[in-house]
Amino acid sequence: MVILVNQADEPIGTMPKIEAHEKAVLHRAFSVFVMNNKGEIMLQQRAAHKYHSPSLWTNTCCSHQRVGETNIQAGTRRLKEEMGFETEIKELFSFIYKAAFDNGLTEHELDHVMLGHYNEAPVINPEEVADWKWMLPGEIRKDIAENPQKYTAWFKIIFERFYDHLFSKTSANES
Repeated sequence: MVILVNQADEPIGTMPKIEAHEKAVLHRAFSVFVMNNKGEIMLQQRAAHKYHSPSLWTNTCCSHQRVGETNIQAGTRRLKEEMGFETEIKELFSFIYKAAFDNGLTEHELDHVMLGHYNEAPVINPEEVADWKWMLPGEIRKDIAENPQKYTAWFKIIFERFYDHLFSKTSANES
C-alpha cells in the first residue's frame, strides 16, 4: 500500500502500489542518496526481475513510506532492506514529479529526498539489487547525458535536483 497525498503532502487515503502506478495517482515516496568521504554517491543497479526499470542504475535506495512511518524511519528501513546497512540520514527537500515507464506504469510522487554518509561496502539484497558502485556527482551527470537508457526515469529527474541542491549549498557556503 502507498499513501495517497495532496500537493501539500497531506494524506488522503491509501491504495495498492501497482494500482497507484497504473492510475498515476499522487502518492508519498522517498529517495535516499548515500555519499562517502570522497564525495562519491553510492548507486545501485536494480535487480533484473523487478517489475519496472529492471537492471537500471539509480540512487542508493528509494521506496514508499508505510502508514504511521516517518520519512526518516522509512528511508532507514529501506536502506537496511536493500543495501544491508544503517546510517544516519536527514531530509533535504521534497518535490512532486511524474515519470512514465515503458510498461505503461507511471510514478506520480511527492518525493522526500534524503542524504546519509557511509564509507563501507554495502551487503546488497539480491532480491532488490543486482550491483552497486560509487560515482562522483559530475561523473553521474556526464554518464546520464551520454547513456540515459542506463538509468531509471525517476533518478534522472531526482538527480538533477539533488545535484543542484548539493552545489548551490557549496557555492553559497563559499561566498
